[in-house]
Amino acid sequence: MSITPQTEPLTKIKSKQMIEFLKLGKRLDGRSLTEYRDVKIEAGVIGKAEGSAQVSLGNTRVLVGIKVETGPPYSDTPNMGVLTVNAELLPLAHEIFEPGPPDENSIELARVVDRSLRESKALDLESLIIIPGKLAYVVFVDIYILNHDGNLFDASEYAAISGLMNAKLPVVEVEGEEGKPTGDFKELPVRDCPVSITIAKIDEALLVDPTLEEETMATAKITITTTKDGKICAIQKSGGGTFTFEEIMEAQKIARSKAAEVRSLIPGWRG
Repeated sequence: MSITPQTEPLTKIKSKQMIEFLKLGKRLDGRSLTEYRDVKIEAGVIGKAEGSAQVSLGNTRVLVGIKVETGPPYSDTPNMGVLTVNAELLPLAHEIFEPGPPDENSIELARVVDRSLRESKALDLESLIIIPGKLAYVVFVDIYILNHDGNLFDASEYAAISGLMNAKLPVVEVEGEEGKPTGDFKELPVRDCPVSITIAKIDEALLVDPTLEEETMATAKITITTTKDGKICAIQKSGGGTFTFEEIMEAQKIARSKAAEVRSLIPGWRG
């Protein structure tokens, strides 16, 4: 994510101090290199949505609302329901976010979350078909960034999967070639719990859950998403820097280990 640079003198001071700390295996906020900030996940925070969740990673806050409607399936997947992920970087979250149509940052954020949900097959899309080729459930995952202090990928991912776990599906009764809501609800068919772990590279150090300040100093980031079985289902690399093969192997080990910790915090996950 792009951010407004600090003033040059402050950047140099912070950069030098941060690198000195990293050489000692420490970070400016007191965490170890592989330690997350405080993670808080609340489900069911929006009463009128089919599902919702709010996630806090330190000072980063993300809200997700799940809306379920009915509509035609895609022509190339007539026997599957529809999943749509959108992200909005609210101006109140950071001074660099402006109102208007989605920019490249919000599009990238939505795609990262969308890919993790699809590639993990977290949602059983086949069970969301009502009338093959004609009518299906359409699941909207709307991400709202409330406060940006780094690591939007992970915060959004945790809020999205928590919102889906919390969501209810309106029961539809088929009458001819149309669907009529009965007023009843059932659980959304969630069968996996993908968890992303974002790691930033500063100098030669790999940092889990980077703050906005750390993202400023990082030459590159990598986001690795794993399924409930620990299989990698998605990877996203950001920034102009590079990772060595050894660093990527170390990053995936860290991601697998930390994902198990985070997954235990997801409300409603019983895997």
